[in-house]
Amino acid sequence: MTTMPIIELNGHRTWVLVPKKKGEVVLLLHGGMSSSASLLSSIGPHLKKRFRLAAFDRRGHGKSPDNDRPFHYADMAEEAIAFIEHLGRKVHLVGHSDGANVALLVTLRRPDLVRRCVFVGGNFNHRGLVPVEPLRVDSPGFQAWSEKYAALSPDGIEHAATVLHKSVRLFAHEPKLYREDLARVSRPVLVMAGDDDVAKLSHTSAFFESIPDAQLAIVPGASHGVLKEQSALCASMIERFLTQSLPVKTLAPIRRPAVSD
Repeated sequence: MTTMPIIELNGHRTWVLVPKKKGEVVLLLHGGMSSSASLLSSIGPHLKKRFRLAAFDRRGHGKSPDNDRPFHYADMAEEAIAFIEHLGRKVHLVGHSDGANVALLVTLRRPDLVRRCVFVGGNFNHRGLVPVEPLRVDSPGFQAWSEKYAALSPDGIEHAATVLHKSVRLFAHEPKLYREDLARVSRPVLVMAGDDDVAKLSHTSAFFESIPDAQLAIVPGASHGVLKEQSALCASMIERFLTQSLPVKTLAPIRRPAVSD
């Protein structure tokens, strides 16, 4: 049994999914210009067989209203921290895209709240993205996106352009972390991406290599929409990572230290 209320997070009305039963909790952190519904409908059905799922729509996303403030990952991380504290128990973090970036910041700031982390299609620095033409209000896809946004948002379709402008500015200037920052991550991490994702493969590799004892999964034949394109496969790999014994034992370790029986 779960409840889906509107609660106050850091003084802002926020849509949340709060698990009531005991058990390990997976907090799903959605991507930019998206909502929790995306993760709950893709990998959610598989993961809920083993875990209790939690989620919230960040300010200006999904069913949570916006305000006049710009979007910053630091603020999004504070939202997530406040929500975990509201849950009152440690969680596994599974974040996609912006949600992965938020999960990274939460893990760096409050490792005491985190069990394990899965970063899907994330980037630790804005310069790690493949150059693409940003969505604009005159882009062919804007109308379709704005209608999808308005179907959930209490702010209505007239606010869609504002959210777009805030998001494009965020993507162009944040995050601003570096490999030395990633070296401070102290929780077990799985870095996942499609082989045709928005982050450069070299950046994703640096993401993986900079975090102590991290694991890496590059899903073939997949894009930034990897969790929708390969839902069952991704959910299976995520579940395996969240439940496996650590540290992992491999037959011919090179990057990791050898683990004796």
